[in-house]
Amino acid sequence: MAGRSMRLVNLEWLEQNVPCFQACPVKTQAGRYCALIAEGRFEEAYTVAEDPNPLAAVCGHICAAPCETACRRGRLDQPVAIRALKRFVAEQFGPYSKLGRQHIVSRMRAPRKLTGPKVAVAGAGPAGLSAAVDLAKLGYRAVIFEAAPVAGGMLALGIPEYRLPRYIIQAQVDFVLSLGVELKLNSRLGRDFFLADLWQEGYAAAFLAIGAHRSRELHIEGAHLDGVLHGVDFLLNANLNYRVDLGRKVVVVGGGNVAVDVARSVLRFNGAEYMEPDRYLHAAIDAARFALRMGAREVALVCLESRQEMPAFQDEVQEAELEGIVIHNSLGPKRILGENGRVVGLETIAVKSVFDHLGRFNPEFYPNTEETVPAETVILAIGQNSDLSFVQPEDGLALTPRGTIQVDPSTLATSNPRVFAGGDVAFGPRNVIRAVAEGRRAAASIHALITGHKPAPTPSVSVAVFPPGAWKRDLAYESCPRVKVPMLPVERRIGVAEIELGYNTAQAMREGNRCLQCWVNTILEGTEETGSECILCRGCVDVCPEDCLELAPAHWLTGGGQRLADEIENEFQAELGRDGKGIASVMIKNEERCIRCGLCEQRCPVDCITMESFLMESAAVAG
Repeated sequence: MAGRSMRLVNLEWLEQNVPCFQACPVKTQAGRYCALIAEGRFEEAYTVAEDPNPLAAVCGHICAAPCETACRRGRLDQPVAIRALKRFVAEQFGPYSKLGRQHIVSRMRAPRKLTGPKVAVAGAGPAGLSAAVDLAKLGYRAVIFEAAPVAGGMLALGIPEYRLPRYIIQAQVDFVLSLGVELKLNSRLGRDFFLADLWQEGYAAAFLAIGAHRSRELHIEGAHLDGVLHGVDFLLNANLNYRVDLGRKVVVVGGGNVAVDVARSVLRFNGAEYMEPDRYLHAAIDAARFALRMGAREVALVCLESRQEMPAFQDEVQEAELEGIVIHNSLGPKRILGENGRVVGLETIAVKSVFDHLGRFNPEFYPNTEETVPAETVILAIGQNSDLSFVQPEDGLALTPRGTIQVDPSTLATSNPRVFAGGDVAFGPRNVIRAVAEGRRAAASIHALITGHKPAPTPSVSVAVFPPGAWKRDLAYESCPRVKVPMLPVERRIGVAEIELGYNTAQAMREGNRCLQCWVNTILEGTEETGSECILCRGCVDVCPEDCLELAPAHWLTGGGQRLADEIENEFQAELGRDGKGIASVMIKNEERCIRCGLCEQRCPVDCITMESFLMESAAVAG
C-alpha cells in the first residue's frame, strides 16, 4: 500500500460508509479489529479495540453491540459477531489475560505519580471507571468513591456472574488502579461525605456516576406482602452471595434485561447461603444442594409486552426459555395474592396494547381476562432509578422531572459548573458502552474546564491509495455464514458457570474474515491529465457481483443530484459549444450494497477506479 496522506474528507459520507463506527458510542473502529483478527494480528486488533474503550474486556462479554445492529454485513445475511471477536482478542491481550496481568502487576509495583489537580468520581461503575482512566492519563489525581464493598457498580452488583465473570471486572479495576487512580470503597455520597466536603478538601471538580440502584415501585394490591422482592435488590444480594430464599415457584414481573437476568439468576441462586466467593462449588455438599434446588424450581416471567416488543435482548430471552423459564407475554400484573400475609400467586390481566397512538407508554387491558399464576415469591423488575437524597440545596444541582440530574448532553455539565454527571444518574438506565462514552466525555469536559483547552470536535482522517491491482480478497468471504458462538450446554448451566464460551482461534479468524472492510472504498475519479478518464465501457458495471454500479445519463439525477447533473451538462455545453443535455453520463454507486471486492478496479482498463483506505486517526467521543 502507498504511504498515507492527510486530506479533507466528508465525515458524514465516511461515517455512513462505516456504520459500525458511526453506531459505537465511543467510536470504536470495529471493522478494523475484525479484519486484523482475520489476518492473525491479534495484538494489533486488541489495541484497536481498547484505544477508545478502557473497558473493552468487559464489553467483549456484555456489550449491547449497537455496532452489530448497524453492520452492513447484516443486510447481506447476518452481521459480523463484533462483540464476540472483541472478547476473543481480550482473552489474548486484555487485562485478565496472562500478558495483561503481567503489565498491570508491573505498573502497580511502581504506581504513577499523578501531580495534577484532584478530581472526585462518585461511583465505580463503567462511567466512573472510564472517566478515571482518562483523567489519570491526563495527569489528574482521580479518586473514585464507591458506596458498595466492591468496585464495578452494576457490572458487579447487577449483571449475573454467568454472563460476566468477576475476575474480568477485577482485572479491569486493577488496570484502572495501575494508572495511579485511588479507590475508596464503602464511601457513599450523602452518607459518608457530601459535595461540599469535596470542595473543602481541595477537589477541582466532581463527576457523578452513582448509577440507578433503586428499584421502581409497583403500586398494586399485595405489593407489600412477604415474598415480594424487587429485581435490583435481589441481584444485589445474589451477586454479593447473601442468602436469598425464594421457595419453589417464582414469578418475575418485567420484560427488560434486568427481569431476564433476575429470572435466570433465580434458577442458579435460589436459597443460596452466604459464603465466600471462592467456596462456590468446591465442596461436594454445596454441589449436591445446587443440584437439588435445580430440580425443585419453577420460574416464570410475566411481562406487558409481546415477544416482539420486549426490550430485553432477544438472544437472552431465547436462552432463558432454553433453561426452562416460562415467559408469559402480553400479561399485566393486576394484584399480588396472599394468604396469612404471604404471597401465594400473581393475578394477571391480558394486555390490549402497551403504547398509545403517539408511542407513549400507556397500557390498556382486556376486561374480564384475569388469570392466576401460582407463586411463593414475586420479584418486581420493572425498572430502576437513582437515589438523589444526597443532593443538598447548597450544591446547586438542578434535577429533571423524571428524577435524574439535569445535564448538558454534549458536555455532561450540570447546573453547578464544577460538577458533571453521566450514566444512569443523568439519563436513566443505559447500556454499558454508553456509560463508558459518557465517562470519557466527562473527563474531556473536566479537562476543558480546568485548562480551558477544548477537545477536538472531529477525528482526523488519513487516506492511503492502493497501487493498481494490489487490493485483492478471496471472494469466499461473501458466502461465509456467521460463525455461531459456542455456548455451555443447558444441562451444565448451574451456579456461576459462564454460559458463553467464546471463539477459538480458527473460529475467530473465520468470523473476522466476514467483515466487508467498509473503510476501504472504490473511488471513481479519473483525470484527463493522467489519461484515466472513464471511457464509458461499462466493464465495471458488468463485473460487479452485487449490481451496485449503474452508468446512466446525467439528466436522470433528481433531488440532491440535480445540481451535479446541471454542472456536468453545463460543462459539456461549454466544451462542445452546444447543449449538453442528454449527452453527459454519470456513474451511480449504491454504497449500501458494495462489498468492497475490488473487481471493478481490476476490470477498469484506464485505471479510472482506485481502492482507497480511510483511517480515523483519532476520534472524539460522541453521544
